[in-house]
Amino acid sequence: LHWYTGEGMDEMEFTEAESNMNDLVSEYQQYLDATADEEGEYEDEEDGQYAEQM
Repeated sequence: LHWYTGEGMDEMEFTEAESNMNDLVSEYQQYLDATADEEGEYEDEEDGQYAEQM
């Protein structure tokens, strides 16, 4: 940390970067959850069709 502040970076820039990363992680987690829900619905439909074909 001291190398960066010695080169002129403010410690608040690190706090802001951490906040931005946490926001990105949360946003991608929402997309992952939405995708997992859609896949779960698809798998249920697929299982039902497969069971009917047997």
